[in-house]
Amino acid sequence: MRSEAKNVDAYLAELPEDRRAPLTRLRTLCRTELPTHTEVMAYGMPAYTRDGEPEIAFASQKQYISFYLMRSDIREAFTDRLADQDMGKGCLRFRNPATVDYDLVQDLLRATAKGPGKIC
Repeated sequence: MRSEAKNVDAYLAELPEDRRAPLTRLRTLCRTELPTHTEVMAYGMPAYTRDGEPEIAFASQKQYISFYLMRSDIREAFTDRLADQDMGKGCLRFRNPATVDYDLVQDLLRATAKGPGKIC
């Protein structure tokens, strides 16, 4: 579900109640763990860029919450932990908002923050 929101606050405000809390928590984690990244709206969703390149994003989709990990080096480093997750090429999907694995997300964000890498 692509949003026309101009900023992340507006994006979060337009979400249904059951999605707002988990996505707000994802935003808080991103802002905490990615202090040198810039928060932007890109492709209708919140994204976090380094030197203009998006590395992380998240979104409320019709059937799930998406967490986009655009760094292939981080995905490779977390192969074992991501193996049991519902994941596409670069999209971690949480079909139930109550099951978002915030510990995994935090670890992915911390690894991303350590330095630049290859964007897929």
